[in-house]
Amino acid sequence: MVNSGTGLSIVTDPSVVSASGRGVIGESVRRPDGTPKVQGRFAFSSDLWAEGMLWGATVRSPHPSARIRSIDLSGAWQIPGVRAVVTYDDVPGNKMFGLEHADQPVFAHDVVRFHGEPIAAVAADHPDTARRAMEAIVVDYEILTPLVDPEIAIAEGTPPIHPDGNLFRRLVIRRGDMSVSGDVVVEGTYEVGMQDQAPLGTESGLAVPDDDGGIDLWISTQWLHADQAQVAASLALPEAKVRLHLAGVGGAFGAREDCSLQIHICLLALQTGRPVKMVYSREESFFGHVHRHPARMWYRHHATRDGRIVKVEGRFVFDGGAYASTSSAVLANATCFSTGPYKVPAVDLLGLAARTNNLPCGAMRGFGAVQTCFGHEAQMDKLATTLGIDPIELRLLNAMQTGDSCITGQIVTGALPVEEVIRSCAEAPMPVLAEPVDSPMMALPGGAGRTADAAGVKRGVGFALGWKNLMFSEGFDDFSTASCHLLDGVATVKSACAEVGQGFVTLAQQIARTVLGVDDVILAPADTHIGSAGSTSASRQTWMSGGAIELACRTVRQKLLSHVGAAFGVSVDDLDIVDRRIVSRHSAKPVIDLDVADAAPGVAFSAVEEHHHAPTFRLDENGQGNAHVSFAVAAHRAVVDVDVELGLVRVVEITTSMDVGKVLNPLQLLGQVEGGTAQGIGLAVMEEILLTAGKVRNPSFTDYLIPTALDMPPVNVAQLVEVPEPGAPFGAKGAGESPTISSTPAVVAAIRNATGRELPRTPVRPHDIAL
Repeated sequence: MVNSGTGLSIVTDPSVVSASGRGVIGESVRRPDGTPKVQGRFAFSSDLWAEGMLWGATVRSPHPSARIRSIDLSGAWQIPGVRAVVTYDDVPGNKMFGLEHADQPVFAHDVVRFHGEPIAAVAADHPDTARRAMEAIVVDYEILTPLVDPEIAIAEGTPPIHPDGNLFRRLVIRRGDMSVSGDVVVEGTYEVGMQDQAPLGTESGLAVPDDDGGIDLWISTQWLHADQAQVAASLALPEAKVRLHLAGVGGAFGAREDCSLQIHICLLALQTGRPVKMVYSREESFFGHVHRHPARMWYRHHATRDGRIVKVEGRFVFDGGAYASTSSAVLANATCFSTGPYKVPAVDLLGLAARTNNLPCGAMRGFGAVQTCFGHEAQMDKLATTLGIDPIELRLLNAMQTGDSCITGQIVTGALPVEEVIRSCAEAPMPVLAEPVDSPMMALPGGAGRTADAAGVKRGVGFALGWKNLMFSEGFDDFSTASCHLLDGVATVKSACAEVGQGFVTLAQQIARTVLGVDDVILAPADTHIGSAGSTSASRQTWMSGGAIELACRTVRQKLLSHVGAAFGVSVDDLDIVDRRIVSRHSAKPVIDLDVADAAPGVAFSAVEEHHHAPTFRLDENGQGNAHVSFAVAAHRAVVDVDVELGLVRVVEITTSMDVGKVLNPLQLLGQVEGGTAQGIGLAVMEEILLTAGKVRNPSFTDYLIPTALDMPPVNVAQLVEVPEPGAPFGAKGAGESPTISSTPAVVAAIRNATGRELPRTPVRPHDIAL
């Protein structure tokens, strides 16, 4: 068990479920898909199969910028077993698609705008035949010079590479007295590289044509209904004839929010009249989904001599790549949270999202806040050094709390325990660690490489604080739909929420058991036969789809109690469900004490409900307005060992505290903390997609490195701060993104502490450190 510091023990032994074994809210309930996954019995989308199935493959551009002069398909058609070849001309409906703005062609037809852009797709009897057909298609390109620098892309006079121009969004946030200047001013420019979500499961799906002219698509996705709308529009079909079903998802982290192969395989299936399956290789996956935006950020912080921040200036340029995806929203998040959870009376900030011929970028865990957290936390440490103030005390001095104003003018009305998060993390006991000179070789930087001289290894400690919004923002009509059906003590709940590993399959059942007082809960498969649940992103599904499940279950609960009350002549207000039994409240007569399963034999109760959060609004011309629903804060303290001669780093230990509202499943929450921290460590010291003139140099897990179990340090939870959030189901906040945001700057701060180097860019490479 891991002590959370709140009196709550997080169960790390999966054989331990809970004290009561009921599987209700607050207990470490095991995932229903956990055992089959570790045993290899779980069916992921890549495992799908259908009788008479064909295999699909995609022809992709080897150039980041080119004009297509011609496409010769004849070579593919001459290969036996090839059943379909489709290009831009074969798309019957909308030839453009996109999550927020339809600016990306289903297939490139006149110009290519990024390395790996789809040109055509084929379907064949065997995957090798599909690959050969793909290779037989001849595309004649006029190679163009790619536009790869976002600063040049948005500079005046640069020709547009797309009819919509080279600027996705320009956002100004201006507030307070612009003439203010601090007694102390610190300035810095920072960069964050392009990170891949690196889900272990690549993009895959199965499309099956129906006799009614429609299509059924089993797909690994984060948002069934958004996919449905885009596929239907491109196929020129009503949405009712495009039926999506969630297949087993092998990780997502933002990579599954945009369409990848969805339209392609549906088009092939309708062309051939047969099921078509497509599975991306690992290399193709790097080209088939969006990535974290690379960013360049300039900051100038002004503070009084005693450390109070009086103004922050900043300019943030995000490279969105070739197509829009969610760049506009990512930029808004990055800019809104660019000063951290600190009181800042005056800001003058400019955010810019540029279109280039680099890979498209969009959603990834942390959604813009990761990049600017790296910048603002480096600035806080620089300011503390300049002032001669302890960096923890500087953060406490400027920490926001409930009732304070954000830089957008929005008043924080919910829980915001920034001080408690800082103190609990910073004051947690330091781990008992052997000094580098006393450590075994495998525990030193370089590990089995046996390269480190222990005498030259230096230890460093770093701290960082981050925050982010929960749910969608800026006026988006964010809602989720769920249903509940109860019959003879068995509840069936349904939602289109995409289970991508976050644990909704467990949580939905916990909510139903808690509200209805039943043991047997069935979670029906997610598909588009029910209303939208929105995207599994933005740390929103616990709040939104959990809220919808709770609403539907409470409506059914009320119907059940009304039925029992009518049968016994008792007001529903005098009845309650306690420990799986319907009982009389207080001294109500007659005394009722019934098992929920026996309360209404043969009578079914059903409800469908939508859950909406409080409305949000677009930011005005000065970046002011109530754009967000809620906020969450997290802190990380990192301990690292650095071989300063070779530039090698080993993260020795991570301690974290998080603002979680209410812990609904301790074990699952620990999984979020560890997984999110792992991605943050990856961005700090190893993960980056490398491009040269727009071409990807490392599209494999051989060359794109991610942390393994051997790279991960112990992750200690100092405290899970439980201050219930108003309006949230059971008071809980989403916890999927917070661990990723502040873990990266904490690790880099620790490396700075060990080496004395400025390190303004992440990931930190050996040549950034080595003497």
